[in-house]
Amino acid sequence: MTKPDPIPARLAALKTTSTPDLKAQWRDLFETEPPPFNRRYLESRLAYRIQELAYGGLKPETIKRLEALGEQLDGGNITTRRIRADRDRPITGTRLIREWQGAEQVVTVLQNGFEWQGRPYQSLSAIARAITGTRWNGWVFFGLKNHRRAA
Repeated sequence: MTKPDPIPARLAALKTTSTPDLKAQWRDLFETEPPPFNRRYLESRLAYRIQELAYGGLKPETIKRLEALGEQLDGGNITTRRIRADRDRPITGTRLIREWQGAEQVVTVLQNGFEWQGRPYQSLSAIARAITGTRWNGWVFFGLKNHRRAA
């Protein structure tokens, strides 16, 4: 007799799991700090990661094929290509929160950039520099990318 697959039950449990527990699962499954995104994002990425670890992820050939299809669809349009390249970019409207020297810094993700203290910025790095006075990778500063991991 075969054992039932525990993955569907694990995925269903994500809906009723507390946010702190979702973040703990994130740390376990991704070995990074969870991003400051909304709960729905955490649930969906955790669900994908659970399945990826259990059943395997996309093969490199599949990823290349999907990229090639994307190139065909956008006809080489640089703007569309950037959107595709930014697939890890937070959803428009997401608020990124970072404490720096005792002050909470809040950045809102816009469709074509970011907003901090009521001013638009093209990059998170520019905002991180304005906050700290030094050069930073904005994705690392706001916890969206682990500086120890290769991208």
